[in-house]
Amino acid sequence: MTQMSRRTLLATAAALFAAAALPAVPAMAADTIKIGLVTALSGQSARAGDAITRGMTVAIDEINAKGGLLGGRKLELVRRDDEGNPAKGVLAARELIYKEKVAVLFGGLDTPVSMAIVPIANQEKVPFMGPWAAGTPITRNGANPNYVFRVSAVDEVVDKAMLQYAQKTFGASKPGLILVNNPWGESNEKGIVAALTAKGMKPAGIEKFEGNDVDITPQLGRLKAAGSDVLLMVGNVGPSAQVVKSLDRMGWKVPIVSHWGPAGGRFTELAGPNAKNVHFVQTYSFFGTPSPVGTRVVNALKARYSDVKGPDDITPAVGVANAYDATHLAALAIARAGSTKGDAVREGFYKIDRYEGLIKTYVKPFTPDTHDALSENDYVWAQFIDNRIVPVNGK
Repeated sequence: MTQMSRRTLLATAAALFAAAALPAVPAMAADTIKIGLVTALSGQSARAGDAITRGMTVAIDEINAKGGLLGGRKLELVRRDDEGNPAKGVLAARELIYKEKVAVLFGGLDTPVSMAIVPIANQEKVPFMGPWAAGTPITRNGANPNYVFRVSAVDEVVDKAMLQYAQKTFGASKPGLILVNNPWGESNEKGIVAALTAKGMKPAGIEKFEGNDVDITPQLGRLKAAGSDVLLMVGNVGPSAQVVKSLDRMGWKVPIVSHWGPAGGRFTELAGPNAKNVHFVQTYSFFGTPSPVGTRVVNALKARYSDVKGPDDITPAVGVANAYDATHLAALAIARAGSTKGDAVREGFYKIDRYEGLIKTYVKPFTPDTHDALSENDYVWAQFIDNRIVPVNGK
């Protein structure tokens, strides 16, 4: 045996002896229950992604402070940025499912991203919780069993509410539709047309725009010529802002009733002073008299995030509120399941009896036929005042 090989043998033996002498250390990563989040963390909708993160984080802090789940296992949040891009969302979801082994996957700020992730979640039997994207087919996706749940708005319900609000508030009789040209826009076109048909009405016109359009005056000009007395708008921050700026250039002062896209980021900065004329739907507002849960969440946000001094700074509120309640409901599903296995957790959602949440008190929020926890009774209407999202009544 050479001198070098003897040295190698002795070094290996010493290492093995030292390792055997060490006390066993538990694998901490294996002890946590990972909750994944795929959302826009950069770009125009980054503020919404951050709001979702904050809502989830506060809920996870509360759950962990009470001892965690399944005999003391703590929850751990693992995030990935999809940049609002479906392809990147799919890659992020696959990484969280296959590599990180998340028990529940949250995400899909944008409906196209969510729709791309839905088949993967159902195929891999990983519960997928939506705290923002409102496309109707996300939860009503035809899968059986269906692993997709949501604590957020639902397009076809929002569409009925938008029409009702436009009629009640602005006396609308000839609404024009201005919609983003993607699956979210398509989902709402179906819903709004169905809502109009149910009332014996037809749209004055239906116009589409691309997510990167900077001039929407041609489409708006056609809607004006058709006699539209209100615009029903569906689009995220950037393109919705371009609608407002295009209206300014036209000098057309027409009421705008919108889905909640403008709430997701720098809308007032991008849209200018007339951003305040857009009335949009929300699922929660931190303004007004808070519930005990609301007070607790605001105090937790102020304690954790130095930029939060009060309700003005919690924006967009729906991101925080939806994500907070959805995280607690997912934790209850894991607890009811007594396991982190996907199919058991899916069944666990159906076993939730009652949860006193931020948005409301949930009573049997999920059934095999209903995977959306919120209804039309859980919406409020809001607008931007001085860069703050406040209820239209100002409270």
